[in-house]
Amino acid sequence: MIMELKKTLVIGASENPARYSNMAVQKLNAHKHPVIALGLRTGKIGNTVIETEHKDFENIDTVTLYLNPQRQKEYYDYILSLHPKRIIFNPGTENDELSGLAKTNGIAVEEACTLVMLSTNQY
Repeated sequence: MIMELKKTLVIGASENPARYSNMAVQKLNAHKHPVIALGLRTGKIGNTVIETEHKDFENIDTVTLYLNPQRQKEYYDYILSLHPKRIIFNPGTENDELSGLAKTNGIAVEEACTLVMLSTNQY
């Protein structure tokens, strides 16, 4: 079976290995998906640099969120401007407002756990 690699933007990335965002970056890398990590502070997760600027990344397939809904508001326009194919709302990040905006813009929405999806080959 040929697996499609999905360029993924992890928003809420942290150098702290106990954080799920950190685990997600590591697991995405282990599955060979191209990963961009975006966080509040610069740093590294393995070989992945944590970006702090909202750059105009191209060909983003998936945005996976590790920010609570209140913190997400400042990212709405940015996320939509990237035109990802889907947004994954990890547990605790569910957000009806952003979900609605995404759907209006033709972006698929999933309320799921990125780590579980990768572990069960549903990513």
